[in-house]
Amino acid sequence: MAELNYAATANTVTLWWEKSAPGPYAVNFGGETRATERTHITFENLPPDTGFRASVQAGDTVLGALTVRTEKVRARLDVRDFGAAGDGIAMDTAALQAAIDACGPHQEVYVPAGTYRTGALRLHSDMALHVDEGAVLQGTADPKDYLPRIRSRFEGIEMECYSSLLNLGELDHAAGPNCKNVLIYGGGTIASGGQELCLNVIDAERERLREFLAANAELVASCENDHTIPGRARPRLINMSNCENIRITGLTLKNGASWNLHFIYSKKIVTDHCTFLSEGVWNGDGWDPDSSEDCTLFACRFFTGDDMVAVKSGKNPEGNEINRPTRRIRIFDCESAFGHGIVVGSEMSGGVEDVWVWDCDLGQAMQGIEIKATPKRGGYVRGLRLTDCAVARVLMHTVPYNDDGVPGPDQPVFENCLFERVRILGQSLDHDHVLRRTPAIELVGFSKPGHEIRNMTFTDCTLAEGNLGVILQKCRGLTFKNLCCE
Repeated sequence: MAELNYAATANTVTLWWEKSAPGPYAVNFGGETRATERTHITFENLPPDTGFRASVQAGDTVLGALTVRTEKVRARLDVRDFGAAGDGIAMDTAALQAAIDACGPHQEVYVPAGTYRTGALRLHSDMALHVDEGAVLQGTADPKDYLPRIRSRFEGIEMECYSSLLNLGELDHAAGPNCKNVLIYGGGTIASGGQELCLNVIDAERERLREFLAANAELVASCENDHTIPGRARPRLINMSNCENIRITGLTLKNGASWNLHFIYSKKIVTDHCTFLSEGVWNGDGWDPDSSEDCTLFACRFFTGDDMVAVKSGKNPEGNEINRPTRRIRIFDCESAFGHGIVVGSEMSGGVEDVWVWDCDLGQAMQGIEIKATPKRGGYVRGLRLTDCAVARVLMHTVPYNDDGVPGPDQPVFENCLFERVRILGQSLDHDHVLRRTPAIELVGFSKPGHEIRNMTFTDCTLAEGNLGVILQKCRGLTFKNLCCE
């Protein structure tokens, strides 16, 4: 039986389940049955603090059943009562933070329609942030508004970074969660300073690190570009460290100065029914689980300047030693409208396992599905499963960038992945929105014996017409069953 999960507000219940059987699905909720082809469904206009019995069937097979309950109505703390102007001119940071600090259990910070200019804000356990339709939390482009710095992790290395627009939890790789039970929801927008803030931070960091950069010219030359080292301190849109049971739903998440949702050493992070916008932002990832577990993403659309999703777990010796894998990640019913697609790596030294993606459209992407690392990384990627998706291409390979630092103890291992009923287009949508033909499948393993790409299975997959074929190097144990070419 598949596990049936749910999340609730005072007036809604959202159910979701793994695709252990194909649809359509019959969902019985409170004695009434609805049909759906998707592996999630939302019931609205429900009474608060009320229990319902829910079950899901595929044909005669019961996939899951449980009792759910809507939340009690939360008492609202309207940010205007704390002095927020919401006029797009005044700085509302202090008023917003005062409302957050005052928010207790069974309460919510309510942000009504308007534009609220703000710097970094710090959330805490057992609260909700309700950004209503027509409301915009608008981060500035001034790096000074994202001080003080916080302990975070960027591209696999723990370091001090600028505070993000929303900050939850405190980083500690040796400990469990220290921020729990937060709901961030509504029909509004959470936005930051985007590429302008990105470049402003880089300029400030380049000046701060001027002597270090001058003394380490060889290190600088080994990086992707001259933005790499000063760019590592950039804030994210939402940073979650050592968090548990966080849900982000119904929002537009826009223009972080680097990645948009980044969660580190966390678990049970759920993101659903959101739109991600970061096109034009250098390194502008959408949703990045980093040494995190049991995290779920569904019903979201991405227009990203870099990876739609980037699954990470640390870099080189530090990532190997911390040894906190990312695992049990579920991604379904999502679309990459622009960006790189779903990526594992390149920082994966702590290991990545049990990532299942289904019912996603990754055709309008640069990569589609990409697993990547440098030979220095160590670690492993195993147990990736892709079901009933369309992808631009499937790419597993070594990359030359983000390769600074001391090597890990061994080369990485990519193994035991399953691709089933996947349509592979053999095309890449570049940053100018031009589609270019590519190999449909490109698997290139590592040079050390025993580190070839191994045990990959493609079953009932289709290669679209016009693709440039299949490239296989340094691989073993590959299975192609019922592979079809259009």
